[in-house]
Amino acid sequence: MKHEHLAGSARIGAGLALLSALLAPQAQATQLPPQNLAQLIARADVIVSGQVTALTDGFQDGLPYTEITLKVSSSAKKSLTVKSDYTIRQYGLLRARKLDDGRYLLPAKIEGMPSWQVGERVMAFMNKPAARSGFSTPVGLAQGKLTITGNKVSNGFNNVGLFEGMVVTPGLLRRNEARMLENRAGGVDLNTLQGLVQRSLKNNWLATGAMR
Repeated sequence: MKHEHLAGSARIGAGLALLSALLAPQAQATQLPPQNLAQLIARADVIVSGQVTALTDGFQDGLPYTEITLKVSSSAKKSLTVKSDYTIRQYGLLRARKLDDGRYLLPAKIEGMPSWQVGERVMAFMNKPAARSGFSTPVGLAQGKLTITGNKVSNGFNNVGLFEGMVVTPGLLRRNEARMLENRAGGVDLNTLQGLVQRSLKNNWLATGAMR
């Protein structure tokens, strides 16, 4: 039994060393590279809206993770079944954990890493899961995880920079979409944002340069 505890602690220690190496550039950064809406759409593997129904944490091959489960309400870029469960595994724990060797592992404090709450409604632009671990984060971390409040949606930076530098071919935007892109901070209308995302993908605006 003691052997198993030691082996488990060793795996966690090795995993934490790997985790530190993987996240060092983010942890040392003083500012996240800004990601506007066009970049979020272009870099996302899947764009999903839904409600957080469960949060759990644990270790996978020595790496700490938080698992987020969403009940899907809509999706883009990849088709997800409405009302199905969509799970995300993100680096870090929800709360401190005592290891077998008596040490405590604290939740990771990575600059810009989004937090999640059960019951929260979100729209998330998710990176493709890592090949080995399956872990993923929203594109631009908290920039790509938007919280829905009523009919408004806003990311962890109050949408600052969300539309900065975006260019769309004249005549393509509807009036409400054009007004939204003038927004410099604060919540925006959920239906307008989702509609613009869907139309940009359906009409291939990013690939043709109509949106950039």
